[in-house]
Amino acid sequence: MDSAITQKILFEIEQIDELINETGLLFDLCKIREPDFVERCGIALILHSFYNGIENIVLIIVKNKDPVLPNGIKWHKELFAKAFEKTEKRSQIFREELRVPLNDYLQFRHFIRHSYSFQLKWAKMKNMLFDMNIVWNRIKEDINIFIENN
Repeated sequence: MDSAITQKILFEIEQIDELINETGLLFDLCKIREPDFVERCGIALILHSFYNGIENIVLIIVKNKDPVLPNGIKWHKELFAKAFEKTEKRSQIFREELRVPLNDYLQFRHFIRHSYSFQLKWAKMKNMLFDMNIVWNRIKEDINIFIENN
């Protein structure tokens, strides 16, 4: 893999690591009690930023390895699908077991961008927040493998 591309990916990894580190206090609070409206808004932004960072990584890879970038109204879904496809010039970015949890974050991203904050429900966000570290560690493993093999 080209070192400039690798550096861009590593920068995004650092940004997501920082996001997760900064989430610690809110994460701990949500283990004790259900978050209020303002806290749910903060959690929604964290979840949105988390997926956005992952999408940035996939976009960096696809821009540099695939002949055509997704475009149009559904480009986010198309980019998501490309992360699980092997092409002539690259291996699959993420293992198949990440498809369902990452799709949940993608759908939540869409919801956040097209709804009002008073519609945020803790029940819909709870598992995504509490699973974020596990999902992120698996994603980082896959990205490191991808960098080594491409």
